[in-house]
Amino acid sequence: MVHAGQSFAGYLVENTLGRGGQAAVYLARGTGQTPALVALKVLDERHRDHVGIARLAREYRLADQLRHRHIVAVYDHGEHWMTMQYVDGGNATALPALEAKLTALGQIAAALDHAHHSGIVHSDVKPANILVHQNFSQHGAVLIDFGVAHVLAEDVWHRPAQVVASLPYAAPELLQGRLPQAATDEYALACTALELLTGTTPFTADDPMALVDAHLHLPPPKVSRQIPWLTRSFDMILARAIAKDPDRRYPSCTELVHQLAESVRRSAQNT
Repeated sequence: MVHAGQSFAGYLVENTLGRGGQAAVYLARGTGQTPALVALKVLDERHRDHVGIARLAREYRLADQLRHRHIVAVYDHGEHWMTMQYVDGGNATALPALEAKLTALGQIAAALDHAHHSGIVHSDVKPANILVHQNFSQHGAVLIDFGVAHVLAEDVWHRPAQVVASLPYAAPELLQGRLPQAATDEYALACTALELLTGTTPFTADDPMALVDAHLHLPPPKVSRQIPWLTRSFDMILARAIAKDPDRRYPSCTELVHQLAESVRRSAQNT
């Protein structure tokens, strides 16, 4: 457990930013070559085993490899900790304006396409993993958490031992234990986009197994029937982005968001 005011690995901890299933993230003040403020991620003691340490090291390595304006920058790491860019505006659900949400989605789409061109699939795209700067117009949005990312060149001969997925955003192929691909991130980005724009994901259910079944078997929702200002073109774009067959989805995340944004902007102009 790390406490405010404590010195940790040469950083002065100021407060807790958040806690997850395996680690806590703190706001800390750095020294030397790092920025004044950083986000310090520290594994909980019970997760400082071989698996947890290897996963954290992999997360650091992938983020360090993927240098992109809209992918979180990482600075330093030890066996059970890492420091990274501090993003001060919360996650993307905090954005109040429609145009800002569309801009953030476009930035994250570019970040994902950059990762895909490097052979890396994020595998956990969701609003909680999209942070935004308070000065959004200048700095925009940042994709975080490559903890469950897949490197296609490394993982091509290995089926996942277990499915690690955030169910509201999980593509069918991920739930079936197949190797994720670029289209897997596109599916999750489409689910994320729908949540940012309407407040709900494409499929909802009262229990996890029902939600898995919905992703695997239910047709895409007709969102325009519930939200009058959206059009049938939006439904068609969403349907392609969350097609059960990944080969039927858009060729890139950028293309998906471009089509989605154009439809939403036309709809907003007509209301």
